[in-house]
Amino acid sequence: MSDNPIRADLWFDPICPWAWVTSRWLLEAAEVRDIDLRFHLMSLSVLNEGNRLPEQYEVMMREGWFLSRVLTAAVRDHGEKILEPLYTAMGTRIHPGGDADYPVVTVLALESLGLPTDLARAGTDASLDAAIRESHGAAMSSVGTDVGTPVVRIDGKACFGPVLSRIPRGEQAGLIFDGARLLTGFEHFFELKRTRTEEPAFD
Repeated sequence: MSDNPIRADLWFDPICPWAWVTSRWLLEAAEVRDIDLRFHLMSLSVLNEGNRLPEQYEVMMREGWFLSRVLTAAVRDHGEKILEPLYTAMGTRIHPGGDADYPVVTVLALESLGLPTDLARAGTDASLDAAIRESHGAAMSSVGTDVGTPVVRIDGKACFGPVLSRIPRGEQAGLIFDGARLLTGFEHFFELKRTRTEEPAFD
């Protein structure tokens, strides 16, 4: 590793499958590039406040607070470095595992990391929402409001995405990171997009 690794920040909502794929790509890229990768929370629940949504999404937005609150409490009690492994433990059960029972997922994830399972009680603690909103606000101040999750910031330059439906591995992950760094580093770059034709996969 060099003395000056590339700083990369990821803002994610734990319920978002697209953010999950992006997070796995960044972890892969960090294996083949010298990256100081840091994870942060953003919230689809906050992002969609005041918007009319289909009922199934309204339910998701209400339930989405649960995981973010537990993650926030874990960071409060155990420091920022716990965020990525706890998100990984939760997300592996939710996304590849297909388990949407968030209270059960949370207890299993906490147990797998040797963390107190009492932290699961934080899922209903609305006093943690201010910290979630603050972290979400940091993402918005980096990239603007016309975005979703994930937000990736590389060398201080942020963008929405990249949105990927498959997880790049090995050197391919590194090359895609190089491309994202090049684009986000150009101050006049704003958007590169095409219609999604498939759902995310987690293999």
